[in-house]
This record gives sequence, structure tokens and C-alpha cells, in this order.
Amino acid sequence: MGIANDTLVLVTDGRKMLFLRNEGDSEYMKLVVEQKERRDDATDAELSTDAPGSMFQSGSAGRSSYEETDFHQLEEDRWVHEAADLVNKRALQNDFDELVIIAPPKALGELRPKLHKETEKRVILELDKEMTNQPLKEIEELIAGETEKEAPPEVLT
Repeated sequence: MGIANDTLVLVTDGRKMLFLRNEGDSEYMKLVVEQKERRDDATDAELSTDAPGSMFQSGSAGRSSYEETDFHQLEEDRWVHEAADLVNKRALQNDFDELVIIAPPKALGELRPKLHKETEKRVILELDKEMTNQPLKEIEELIAGETEKEAPPEVLT
């Protein structure tokens, strides 16, 4: 079992996004890369310019410093939001009827609230896995395995 012909598949994480299209059918899936983007990691110096701040503690003579912002995580979150923007634009242009999203749990958690209602209606499968660096064959096998689990059992007469 698999996904229908022309289904869009978004595979993303905080550094890479792939838009794949099923040019096969539900029995013989054939994913083809439509769009591929990769973010280069910025250095700490490029992402932050200041040291963490500090504040006076009430009731004590000392100072406490703020936790330093994780600029790499912020950049990864921004990248996931960009993937959501791109898939939302495609949904609003009726570029696809069905969507499969594959992303690690943290990225999926960042992505979900950014999806437009039109995009949400088209999501047929979400998989919380890191697959951006895997070959297409492995992505196809993952989707096929998950859709088999969801398919109702055949009735024998």
C-alpha cells in the first residue's frame, strides 16, 4: 500500500527541506524530487553579538545571568516555519490534494501550528522521523509501511 498519484511529500528538519511528488500510484510509489533546499549552518559569531545579560536578584546581593539564547535552535525553527510557508502557498494555489509530512518530533511540533487550514485539510499522514538524509527508496518504504498499518483489513468472503 502507498499514497495516491500526485501526492506531495514534505520531508524537513531544521537544516533541509525536500518537496517530493509521487509519480507512481498507491501500489507502486515513485517519489521524485521537486524542490530541494539546504541551509548552511551559521557560526555562533554570525548568529549572536552579545553575551547573555544579567539581572539583580531580589533579596540577595548577587546577580543572576539569563540563560543564553540558543541561536542555532532559533535558526532551525525559522527554517521549519519557512517550510510551512512554502507548503501553505502551494496548498492555497491548489498544487496538491494530499500531503504527507515527515519531520523529527521537534520540527513537527514547530510546523503544525504554522500550517494554514487549507494545508491541514490535505494532510493524510504525519511521520515523526528524521529522513532528510535518507535515500528516496527508504522514504518510500517508510510511507508504504505506515499506510499499510492504517489501511483497513481486507474482508474475506
